[in-house]
Amino acid sequence: MPLLTMSGITKSFPGVRALDGVDLDVEEGEVHCLLGQNGAGKSTLIKVLAGAHQPDGGEIAWRGERVRLPTPVSAMRLGIATIYQELDLVEHVSVAENVFLGHEIATRGLVRPRAARARTAELLARLGHPEIDPAALVGSLSAAGAQIVSMARALSHDVRLIVMDEPSAALDPDEVDNLFRIVGDLTADGVAVVYISHRLEEIRRIGDRVSVLKDGRVAARDLPARSTPTDELVARMTGRDARQVFPRRSAQDAPRAEPVLVAEGLARAGEFEPLDLELRPGEIVGLAGLVGSGRSELLETLYGARRPTAGRVLVDGRPLRPGSIPAAVRAGLGLAPEERKSQALLMLESVTRNVSVSSLPRFSRGGWLDRARERAEARSRTRELALSPDDPERPVRTFSGGNQQKAVLARWLLRGCRVLLLDEPTRGVDVGARAELYAVIRRLADSGVCVLLVSSELPEVLGLADRVLVLREGRVVHAAPSHELDEHRVLDLVMESTPE
Repeated sequence: MPLLTMSGITKSFPGVRALDGVDLDVEEGEVHCLLGQNGAGKSTLIKVLAGAHQPDGGEIAWRGERVRLPTPVSAMRLGIATIYQELDLVEHVSVAENVFLGHEIATRGLVRPRAARARTAELLARLGHPEIDPAALVGSLSAAGAQIVSMARALSHDVRLIVMDEPSAALDPDEVDNLFRIVGDLTADGVAVVYISHRLEEIRRIGDRVSVLKDGRVAARDLPARSTPTDELVARMTGRDARQVFPRRSAQDAPRAEPVLVAEGLARAGEFEPLDLELRPGEIVGLAGLVGSGRSELLETLYGARRPTAGRVLVDGRPLRPGSIPAAVRAGLGLAPEERKSQALLMLESVTRNVSVSSLPRFSRGGWLDRARERAEARSRTRELALSPDDPERPVRTFSGGNQQKAVLARWLLRGCRVLLLDEPTRGVDVGARAELYAVIRRLADSGVCVLLVSSELPEVLGLADRVLVLREGRVVHAAPSHELDEHRVLDLVMESTPE
C-alpha cells in the first residue's frame, strides 16, 4: 500500500486549468522525483499536498485512507512537510525559534527556549551540521545553512513525507553531496521524499521513480530514475527531441576577427590569479570550474563590480577604467548576474522599466521621460527574445524565471551591448525555457556579440560555448575548443590537485 495516493486531482484558477486529473503515488522510503517545465503544474500539486490549495476534484489517500488537507497545519499533523524553493523562514529570529515556530516547546503555557535550543542542536547534528548555532539569527546564515534549518524544522515534527522543491538551486557541489546524504539517511528510516529539480543529473543520483507533468497533466508515471534515458525525460517534458535543446553553431571554427575585449594579467588577490583572456565578435567562451574557482569573481571584475589587484582590461584596444561599472557599461559590457532577482531586476517594476533602466538617458528630453518611446523600444527588444506573455507592462515578478532572464538580456540588447557576461543564466529555469534561452544566446553571438558564460552545468558549457576555459582554485588550467572536451575530461581537470 502506498504511503500517499493522489488520484484525479484537478485545480483551476481564473482562466487557467493548473491541474487536470493528476495521479501520483509515493511509497515509504523512496525518492519520487517530479519533473516538468515551469507552468506544468508542479507547484500547484505540491501546494495541494501541503494544504495550501484546496483541489477542485480528486482524492487524497494516506496509507489507504481518504483524507482532507484543509490547511498546512493539517498536512503537517498528518506527517507531510514541504520545503519550498523560496524558504519561508523568519530571518530576524533565531534558528531554534524558526525550527519550533508554531509548535513551541512549552510547559503549562510557558515557552522553554533552552529546551528548544537543545532539541534543535540534536536535529542539526542529525543533519550533519552541528556547527550551526541554534541561537544564531537565521538572517546571518548562508543559503545552505538556511536550507538545513528548513529541513530541521520539518524533522521537528513526526514527518513521514518531505517535499523538496529545487533544494539544490543555491548549493555548491559539496553542499549538494551533503543534501543527498541527508536524503539517504531519511529514506533509510522509511521517510518518503518528493524531489523536484530541473537538474536531470540529480534525478539519476538520488531518485527511485520519476513522474513528469506537462500542461497540468501526467505525461509519464513511474519511470525508473536511474535507467530512463535523458532524451526521453526531455521529450516527455517538452514534447521536443533532446537534440533540439542546444542550437547548432553556425561554424565550428572560432571567429577570426580582432578581439573586442582583452584581459592582460588580470588578477584579484585571494580570488583568481593572473590570467589572459580574449573575446572576439560572435564567440561564446565558457568558464568551467567548481564554485569558488574564481568564475563569478572574474566576471564581476571585468564588469567593474570588483577592482582588480593586477592587470588591465582593454576594449577595442583602449584600457577600461578598473572598478567602474559605468565605465564598463559605456564601453559596451553587460552583466546578467547569478542572482537575477536581487542583483539585476526591479521586481516590483514593469518589464519595460527593467529593460530600459540602463538606457534611460536616451528617452529623456529636457528632463522629461518619453514614456511612449521607452515602451516602444523595450517592446521591440522583448519581442525579439519572444518574451511570454507578450505584455511588457506587467510587473517582472509575475513572469517565469526564463522570461525574467529574457528581460535582463533585452536590457543589454537595448543598450547595444557588445560583450555579454552571463553568470548561471539558466539557474531555476526549466528545460523547455532553457532551450529558448540557448537559442537567444546563440542568436546574440551570431549577431556579433561576444559572450562569456559561467555555468555549473557542464552540458550547458560544452553545448553552448565555442571555446572553454577550465578554472581551478583561481587558475586557468586548460583552454580548448569545446568539441575537443567532454564532461569526464572537464571533471578530471577541475578535480585535480595541481595544474597542468
